[in-house]
This record gives sequence, C-alpha cells and structure tokens, in this order.
Amino acid sequence: MTPSEAAQLLGHCAAFDNRTVGKVDARAWSAALNDVPFDDDAVAAVAAFYGTPPKDPSQRLWIQPHNVRTLRGRIRSARLENFQYEPVADESPAEFLARYKGQVQAIASGSVAGPSGQPALEGGPSREFMRELEARGWEGNRTVDGDEHVVEEELIDSVRRSGPLGIECPACQAAIGKPCKAPGASEKQPMGKPRLKPHTARLRAVSGESELTAAQLASQEQAIKARSAAYLAREANDIPNAVIVDDEAAAS
Repeated sequence: MTPSEAAQLLGHCAAFDNRTVGKVDARAWSAALNDVPFDDDAVAAVAAFYGTPPKDPSQRLWIQPHNVRTLRGRIRSARLENFQYEPVADESPAEFLARYKGQVQAIASGSVAGPSGQPALEGGPSREFMRELEARGWEGNRTVDGDEHVVEEELIDSVRRSGPLGIECPACQAAIGKPCKAPGASEKQPMGKPRLKPHTARLRAVSGESELTAAQLASQEQAIKARSAAYLAREANDIPNAVIVDDEAAAS
C-alpha cells in the first residue's frame, strides 16, 4: 500500500471517527501495511470494524493498521471456507503449486465465486473394502428383533475386560470394570474406598472355579484359626524367662 493509497484508506476511516489525516499519517500507515494492497477488501475491513459495536459502550472506536490487516484476512478466508482444489491429470508438483495458488487467490479475492455448499461424501464402500470387512468376520447390517436385554448382553460380552474386573463380583456385587469394595472400615482400608485386591470369590469365578460350600468355608475358617493359635503359641515360647535382680545384692 503506497502513501497515497493509505491516505485514501484513512479517508474512509475519517468518515467514521472524524480523525485528521496528514502526510505523516499516510506514510506511517503505508509502512505498517506495506504488504497489504489497497482494495475493496481493505475498505470492507474498515467498514466491518466500525460496524461492530465495542464491548464497552463508552469506548470510542479507533481503528489501527493491525485491525485492517486482521479483518481483511478474515473476509478473504471466509470465501475459502468450502474451497477444494480442482486438479489436472498428470500435473507436475510445480504445476500443482502454481494452479493451487492461482485458485486460492482468485476465490479469496472474490473474482471467482467459491463453492456455496459444503461437499458431501457420495457412494458406498468399495468392493475391496467390503471384502476386507467380510474377511474379518463382518456379516452385514443386522436387524435386531427381540428383547433389548439380549443386545445389552452381547455388547457387554464384546467389551468384557480380561482378569477379575471382567465379571461382576459375587461377594460385593461390584460392576464389571469396577474394583471390589470393603464392607468394613480400617486404617488401611477405609469405608467406601475400593479394595486393593479383588475378593477371592471374584478370583475363583473368573478362573472358572466353583463357589465353596458351607462345609468348605467352615473348614477353611478352622484352618486359619489353627494357624493363628500355633503362631501365638510359638511366640509365647520364644519369650525369655524374666531375670529377678536383687537390688540390695546388686548394690553391694
């Protein structure tokens, strides 16, 4: 933008803000907008700036060169919203770049109208793509007739996690993917927080083992008590006998 062109642009600004335009102003704006041409988009940028009310109603609008640059770029970018390059068969990289820049420049400047609608995908999948799907077990679109719970169970099976969290816990009824919860409270395992390890019932269920009977549970509990009693007895036997010291004898 030359100083004379900048002076014309400032004349449009003065029509809105009543500024005084001199030669120094024109040279300053020309230097700030040296790579921006004086065209209809630059004038439209000034109109867009003053056509938008300020956030603060008491604020006075006063356009600057950077406002012209930014708003002019937005105006030109809006024309390229649905732009798609139209290639030519057997074009070289240099030809592609030249044609691409030419199409972008023509549409952005408004000399050529850009596409008015957003392009949509047309047609179905290719035969090669369908063969790949069928090779991976795809059986086509299914129509589900029946109870919705059947579909829900199939979905659960399809996303089932491996390990103990892949099933609902029989002991605390923790859902699939959720850790087990402790029924009581302790310093290491507060109430409401998840257990560090799943319940043994959940571990047995995920490994395919059957639930223990009442007799097996009682036998298991007795074995735990027996081991505890043996440990306590062993600890008691390991305590050394107390040595009685006669204070008077020790003092002499």
